[in-house]
Amino acid sequence: MGQTERRRSLEANGLVHPRPEAVRAPLFVSNEAFFFAEDKLQVKYEMLRAHVVDGMGVAAAAAAHGYSRAGFYLAWGAFEGSGMAGLVDARPGRRGPLKLYGEVGEFVRKVDPSLSGAAVAKLVEERFGVSLHRRTIERARAR
Repeated sequence: MGQTERRRSLEANGLVHPRPEAVRAPLFVSNEAFFFAEDKLQVKYEMLRAHVVDGMGVAAAAAAHGYSRAGFYLAWGAFEGSGMAGLVDARPGRRGPLKLYGEVGEFVRKVDPSLSGAAVAKLVEERFGVSLHRRTIERARAR
Protein backbone atom coordinates (compact mmCIF):
# COMPACT_ATOMS: atom_id res chain seq x y z
CA MET A 1 0.00 0.00 0.00
CA GLY A 2 1.42 3.37 -0.99
CA GLN A 3 1.37 6.52 1.13
CA THR A 4 -1.60 7.93 -0.84
CA GLU A 5 -3.75 4.87 -0.22
CA ARG A 6 -2.63 4.73 3.39
CA ARG A 7 -3.61 8.37 3.92
CA ARG A 8 -7.01 7.75 2.33
CA SER A 9 -7.59 4.81 4.67
CA LEU A 10 -6.53 6.87 7.68
CA GLU A 11 -8.84 9.71 6.64
CA ALA A 12 -11.77 7.34 6.18
CA ASN A 13 -11.29 6.08 9.73
CA GLY A 14 -10.52 9.41 11.40
CA LEU A 15 -6.95 8.36 12.21
CA VAL A 16 -4.89 11.14 10.63
CA HIS A 17 -2.44 12.83 13.00
CA PRO A 18 -3.64 16.43 13.53
CA ARG A 19 -0.13 17.88 13.06
CA PRO A 20 2.07 15.49 11.05
CA GLU A 21 4.48 18.33 10.25
CA ALA A 22 5.27 18.59 13.98
CA VAL A 23 6.46 14.96 14.14
CA ARG A 24 10.24 15.11 14.14
CA ALA A 25 11.19 11.84 15.80
CA PRO A 26 14.05 10.16 13.90
CA LEU A 27 11.93 7.15 12.89
CA PHE A 28 9.44 9.39 11.14
CA VAL A 29 11.83 11.80 9.43
CA SER A 30 13.89 8.99 7.90
CA ASN A 31 12.85 7.79 4.48
CA GLU A 32 11.58 4.51 5.92
CA ALA A 33 8.11 4.01 4.40
CA PHE A 34 6.87 1.97 7.37
CA PHE A 35 6.91 4.97 9.72
CA PHE A 36 4.26 7.44 8.59
CA ALA A 37 3.88 10.73 10.47
CA GLU A 38 0.25 11.02 9.38
CA ASP A 39 -0.71 7.75 11.13
CA LYS A 40 -1.99 8.97 14.50
CA LEU A 41 -2.01 5.54 16.16
CA GLN A 42 1.50 4.71 15.06
CA VAL A 43 2.79 8.09 16.23
CA LYS A 44 1.09 7.75 19.63
CA TYR A 45 2.45 4.25 20.11
CA GLU A 46 5.98 5.25 19.11
CA MET A 47 5.77 8.25 21.46
CA LEU A 48 4.96 5.95 24.38
CA ARG A 49 7.61 3.44 23.30
CA ALA A 50 10.24 6.19 23.08
CA HIS A 51 9.55 7.05 26.70
CA VAL A 52 9.25 3.54 28.12
CA VAL A 53 11.82 1.63 26.06
CA ASP A 54 14.28 4.33 24.98
CA GLY A 55 14.09 6.25 28.26
CA MET A 56 13.23 9.57 26.61
CA GLY A 57 11.67 12.13 28.95
CA VAL A 58 7.94 12.75 28.72
CA ALA A 59 8.26 16.32 27.43
CA ALA A 60 10.89 15.34 24.84
CA ALA A 61 8.92 12.29 23.64
CA ALA A 62 5.74 14.33 23.36
CA ALA A 63 7.42 17.18 21.47
CA ALA A 64 9.23 14.82 19.09
CA HIS A 65 5.91 13.22 18.15
CA GLY A 66 3.85 16.40 17.80
CA TYR A 67 2.01 16.21 21.10
CA SER A 68 1.98 18.20 24.33
CA ARG A 69 2.83 16.73 27.74
CA ALA A 70 -0.89 16.65 28.49
CA GLY A 71 -1.48 14.77 25.23
CA PHE A 72 1.22 12.28 26.23
CA TYR A 73 -0.46 11.60 29.56
CA LEU A 74 -3.86 11.19 27.93
CA ALA A 75 -2.40 8.65 25.49
CA TRP A 76 -0.53 6.92 28.32
CA GLY A 77 -3.66 6.61 30.46
CA ALA A 78 -5.71 5.33 27.53
CA PHE A 79 -3.02 2.78 26.68
CA GLU A 80 -2.74 1.65 30.30
CA GLY A 81 -6.50 1.16 30.48
CA SER A 82 -7.21 -0.46 27.11
CA GLY A 83 -3.96 -1.28 25.34
CA MET A 84 -3.72 -0.42 21.66
CA ALA A 85 -7.49 0.06 21.43
CA GLY A 86 -7.16 2.91 23.92
CA LEU A 87 -5.03 4.86 21.45
CA VAL A 88 -8.01 5.20 19.10
CA ASP A 89 -9.79 8.45 19.86
CA ALA A 90 -13.27 8.09 21.29
CA ARG A 91 -16.14 9.13 19.07
CA PRO A 92 -16.91 12.80 19.71
CA GLY A 93 -20.23 13.93 21.10
CA ARG A 94 -22.82 12.60 23.51
CA ARG A 95 -23.55 8.94 24.03
CA GLY A 96 -27.30 8.81 23.74
CA PRO A 97 -30.14 10.83 25.23
CA LEU A 98 -29.11 12.06 28.66
CA LYS A 99 -32.56 12.91 29.95
CA LEU A 100 -34.34 9.66 29.14
CA TYR A 101 -32.95 7.50 31.93
CA GLY A 102 -34.54 6.32 35.13
CA GLU A 103 -38.02 7.51 35.97
CA VAL A 104 -38.30 9.83 32.96
CA GLY A 105 -37.43 7.10 30.47
CA GLU A 106 -39.79 4.65 32.14
CA PHE A 107 -42.59 7.23 32.11
CA VAL A 108 -42.08 7.95 28.40
CA ARG A 109 -42.22 4.23 27.58
CA LYS A 110 -45.37 3.61 29.65
CA VAL A 111 -47.42 6.70 28.79
CA ASP A 112 -50.38 6.36 26.40
CA PRO A 113 -48.91 5.69 22.91
CA SER A 114 -51.73 7.64 21.25
CA LEU A 115 -50.38 10.89 22.74
CA SER A 116 -48.19 12.99 20.45
CA GLY A 117 -44.51 13.59 21.21
CA ALA A 118 -45.33 17.20 22.07
CA ALA A 119 -48.06 16.15 24.50
CA VAL A 120 -45.75 13.66 26.22
CA ALA A 121 -43.01 16.33 26.40
CA LYS A 122 -45.47 18.61 28.19
CA LEU A 123 -46.41 15.86 30.66
CA VAL A 124 -42.72 15.11 31.35
CA GLU A 125 -42.01 18.78 32.01
CA GLU A 126 -44.99 19.10 34.36
CA ARG A 127 -44.23 15.91 36.26
CA PHE A 128 -40.38 15.87 36.35
CA GLY A 129 -39.37 19.43 35.49
CA VAL A 130 -37.31 18.10 32.55
CA SER A 131 -37.62 19.79 29.17
CA LEU A 132 -37.60 17.34 26.24
CA HIS A 133 -38.09 17.97 22.55
CA ARG A 134 -40.95 16.11 20.91
CA ARG A 135 -38.49 14.40 18.49
CA THR A 136 -36.49 13.01 21.42
CA ILE A 137 -39.65 11.33 22.66
CA GLU A 138 -40.63 10.12 19.20
CA ARG A 139 -37.19 8.58 18.66
CA ALA A 140 -37.27 6.92 22.09
CA ARG A 141 -40.66 5.41 21.35
CA ALA A 142 -39.48 4.08 17.97
CA ARG A 143 -36.74 1.99 19.63
